[in-house]
Amino acid sequence: MKLKPRRAIARALAVAIASGVAVPLAACSQIVALEPAADAASPACAAVSVRLPDRIAGVAGRETNAQATGAWGDPTSVVLHCGVPAPPPTSALPCVTPPGGAVDWLVEQSEEDELVYVVTSYGRAPAVSVAIDTRVISSLAVLDALDVAVSQLPQEGSCIGVEEAGLIAPGSVSEG
Repeated sequence: MKLKPRRAIARALAVAIASGVAVPLAACSQIVALEPAADAASPACAAVSVRLPDRIAGVAGRETNAQATGAWGDPTSVVLHCGVPAPPPTSALPCVTPPGGAVDWLVEQSEEDELVYVVTSYGRAPAVSVAIDTRVISSLAVLDALDVAVSQLPQEGSCIGVEEAGLIAPGSVSEG
């Protein structure tokens, strides 16, 4: 099963958030030290990077030292990596599309910290993975703020709805 590499990324992102990883470069500024994802040099990730917001729900962006990454908060509460492997179809993780959003996300709770969620874009290649510390910022606010940037990635698939999965909503079948 191909979930191992994604779980390793989730673990690394959660640890980066939890530890507030930063390396001082000058007396007044800090840069967030991150490792780039495998496909960070993709032109599609460049299109994402130039559209990343300066602020998310009032939380200021931070400079990072790795290509196709983003970080917000001090201490760091949101970490983004573009260029992660596109996840395969799965039934193990919820696939959600925020209201009004164009991007589908697989949602996974961090094994290291139950209040850190790692969301990975679904149906887009390369994919984007975002770790969110929900003690500091709303995961929906983060996904809303990143929607324009991440929607630049080519879409190759999407989440399916209840009807497409062949499920029937309660009360939609009359007994007779």
